Amino acid sequence: MPAAAKPFVFICGPDDFLVNRLGRARFEALATEAAADEFSREVISGFANNIDEVTSAVVRFRDAVQTIPMFGGRRVIWLKDVNFLEDSVTGRAEGTLEQVAALQELLEKVDPAETAVVVTAAPVDRRRSFPKWCETHADFTVTGGEGGEALAGVAVSEARALNARFDGQAAELLVERVGNNPRLLTEEVRKLATHAGAAPEPEAPVTITEEEVSDLTANTAEGDFFEAADCFSSGNLAATLRALQRHFFAGGDARPVLAALQNRNRLLIQARVLLDAGEIRAGGFGVDKGSLARAQEAHSAAFGGDTEKSSYNVFTQNPWYLGKLMGSGKLPPLRRLIDNQQEFVRAFEEIIQRPNEQEAVLREMVSRCLV
Repeated sequence: MPAAAKPFVFICGPDDFLVNRLGRARFEALATEAAADEFSREVISGFANNIDEVTSAVVRFRDAVQTIPMFGGRRVIWLKDVNFLEDSVTGRAEGTLEQVAALQELLEKVDPAETAVVVTAAPVDRRRSFPKWCETHADFTVTGGEGGEALAGVAVSEARALNARFDGQAAELLVERVGNNPRLLTEEVRKLATHAGAAPEPEAPVTITEEEVSDLTANTAEGDFFEAADCFSSGNLAATLRALQRHFFAGGDARPVLAALQNRNRLLIQARVLLDAGEIRAGGFGVDKGSLARAQEAHSAAFGGDTEKSSYNVFTQNPWYLGKLMGSGKLPPLRRLIDNQQEFVRAFEEIIQRPNEQEAVLREMVSRCLV
């Protein structure tokens, strides 16, 4: 067996799905390399709700690494779902810290020639001494991450494994649509790659376009983008009224539709001001990223430097999505957008007075806005 660079594998990250997926792949690869049969493989759960369960997990791991293979050869052990390395009540408990020290001592004594070990943990407080020690002494990997950029990286990696690639801002748009759900994100990438005709190598990688993401991926990130809001944004009164009819026929409520309309309109008001001032440029495939970046640099202080996605901050939006909302710059005038926002507030107030006439209130509102 080739000499291992590090005595054990440690994989961590904020999302257990991504961490466990990579951990399983490493575990299977090590088991194949060692030609380990079912008696030489062992998977131990490190999930613990209290100190007693932490102790039990560490004891099971100790027994596993100290067990001599029945038929010789190399053992492969996976300590998975470790959750007591996070900043939590259990993670901070003195008894847990003692068990983590014991775990470190066990890992220090692992002989990789006899036992291959994979440890997966999510989430992890990397400020603590044990994760820092693992960074130095283990084959250490952080997977996933927080924020749209990290999730877009997950999407790109998944596409690459399927012999596909994202075009333009397609990966970022997919993250906007799916939200902070890596499991759903990877499934959507598989769906999009299949639709694009992905085939195993050595075929040329297929391309997943922004238009395909827009057409094939539902917006589940916040659950606030509805057909009625899409139709309203297009300025089509008849289509908006039909969408409202379908929404209420299915038992929908007025408030989420109004919230969607308000969120979009907030962004359009900000975009209209920036567009009128010549600070951003819009095109058929989104807002020019360079102009948006320059505008953000000039005005970010007015937003408090927030980076979390919000309809109150136009600079937190995906440029492609923002450009789609703006309709290539063919926006209503600022006065109309402000009037629309006031109409949305008026509709909220009317619903309070007429709770059993929600559909009628919205139909009247969109008619005032779009006629």
